[in-house]
Parts: sequence; structure tokens; C-alpha cells
Amino acid sequence: MPDHQVLRLSDAYMVKDEDVSLELKVDVLNINIGHNGALLEACSTLREYAEYVHRVREYAKEQTIEAAVDQAINECIRENILREFLEKNRAEARAMSIYEYNEEEHMRMEREDAFEDGRQAGLKEGREVGFKEGLAQAEANTEQERRRADAAEAEVRKIKEELEKLKNNV
Repeated sequence: MPDHQVLRLSDAYMVKDEDVSLELKVDVLNINIGHNGALLEACSTLREYAEYVHRVREYAKEQTIEAAVDQAINECIRENILREFLEKNRAEARAMSIYEYNEEEHMRMEREDAFEDGRQAGLKEGREVGFKEGLAQAEANTEQERRRADAAEAEVRKIKEELEKLKNNV
């Protein structure tokens, strides 16, 4: 995701219309580690949240999401990252982090599945178009060969007639 992007509600409309009756624009800022550094430096809570999320994602690469969230919460409390909030709201933070991570993972998998479905549909369509074009070309080639054969046959008949005439004149 870029550092900044503008999302519009109308981009999600099924029917695109020049005259949009209802529009909502949302400025989206990427607060992941490595993005919008000035913003993260200006707001310590946001920076600490980004660090917490980063740790959860990193730990989730090698362990269950539940274990990754528990490890991130324990470390953050120990290292004074969102300490007060996590101590006071540990259960809710844990549940929400697991839910959010699972939803994020689910969305990623949905996007991958949709991409693969689209790729397969594209391949199928490409094969169908290629087959139809190949068949049309084969039919055109067959017609061209039939015309050549007819022309050759007509030429042979003409030669036979000429030979017959020559035979009869001899």
C-alpha cells in the first residue's frame, strides 16, 4: 500500500456514472513500519501501535496467530509499548488482534483466489479464442486448397481435351 491514497465510495459502485449522487472520499495513510515516518514520529501512540502490529505480523510468520499475538503483547508491555492500554485491555486487544489478523489473512486469500480464478478464466478464454481462430484458419486453408485442387483438376481436363483434339487431328 502506498504512503497515501484517496479512496472513493463511487469506485465501488456497480454502475459507473459521471453524475454521482453520493460521494465519500477518504484519505488513507499507511502507518505500517517504514511508511509515513514523520507522522509516526509526531504521534507516539500511533508509532507504538504500528510497532505492535509489525511484531504480530512477523511472529505470525512462524507460529499461530494466537501465539504471535500473545508474544507481541507480552513484549510490548515489557518494553513499554502501549503498556497502559495493553495491561488494561489485554483480553480485548488479544481478541481484536486475532480477529483483525484473520480477517486480513482471509481478505488476502480471497484476493489470491479471485486472481487465480481470473487467470484461469483468461487462459480458458484464450484457448477458446485460439481454437476458434485456428479452426477458422484451417477452414480457410482447406477452402484455399479445395480451390487449388479444383483449378488443377480444371487444368488437367483442359490438357486432356487438348490431347484428345491433337489425337483426333493426327
